[in-house]
Amino acid sequence: MTTPSPAYDTLVVGGGPGGLTAAIYLRRFTRNVALVDKGHSRLRLIPVSHNYPGFPEGVPGPTLLANLAVQLERYGGSVLPGEILDLRIEDGMFVADCLPEGGPADAVTQLRAHTVLLATGVADVGLPVESWREAIAFGSLRLCPVCDGFDVLDKRIAVATGETNPIGHALFMRTFSSDVTLFERGPASMLDDDARRSLAAAGVKLVESPLLSVTLDAAMKPVLHTADGAEHPADVFYPMLGEKARSGLAARLGAATAQCEELVVDVHGATSVPGLYAIGDVTVGLNQIAVATGQAARAATHIHNRLPPALRAAPSRPPA
Repeated sequence: MTTPSPAYDTLVVGGGPGGLTAAIYLRRFTRNVALVDKGHSRLRLIPVSHNYPGFPEGVPGPTLLANLAVQLERYGGSVLPGEILDLRIEDGMFVADCLPEGGPADAVTQLRAHTVLLATGVADVGLPVESWREAIAFGSLRLCPVCDGFDVLDKRIAVATGETNPIGHALFMRTFSSDVTLFERGPASMLDDDARRSLAAAGVKLVESPLLSVTLDAAMKPVLHTADGAEHPADVFYPMLGEKARSGLAARLGAATAQCEELVVDVHGATSVPGLYAIGDVTVGLNQIAVATGQAARAATHIHNRLPPALRAAPSRPPA
């Protein structure tokens, strides 16, 4: 049984840095906002980010999320833990089926909104590393060369080939270390002659025996195991095993998608479905915290300007 609710100006799906920032902006515009979060933001995995402006000593991912949630509460908003199971359009309104966290299957609530903003992020396709959460927390497994390349200066860096960009990340990491090794992921090489020449020119070592698994030594550093039985110790491993955008809600409404199911949006974050917006990693572009929060500011402002004016009631006056 579903329970309807009054219509919101905007439903925000996803409580990562982008979704929280958008909700903060919209509440400061005095908009009626619902923010539903499943709790899967990758920022929760980051022990310390040194790449987000304004935190010279770095900021733990969970701390940044908590600060944003407190800021949202200051303006009368809150995070509803739960999952949006379905999103559709009825009579010109978006209708979402929301299952609150921990609720029984029949506790689905209907949320109605004039606009929807998706900040649902991406899911990593696979991480063949033992104790990978602990490895991320320790800093021996890294997910984003752009975010933290500076943090691994002169380390022994191992990178796995990626399906869409086999050598790009290994070449990128040569900015930060002279000891970079690229590992093939499967029995069939992904590299053509031009790619091999580029690696050689950059001084990137290539291990062609397929990578089978990654374990951690006593110091929590990665050891890469290849099909030929060899073990390759490193200080840091970038798996680069791909990601899949959590774009299903929008795709089912007909929103345009691109590679890795990322949503195609315009400069304001608008998808091809009128009234449906998306920001952050779920969209085509650079996956960065600062990018997501910047997109949130732009999308929220555009949404506010497109909705009917949020008119304030006249203040009550004491009797003359």
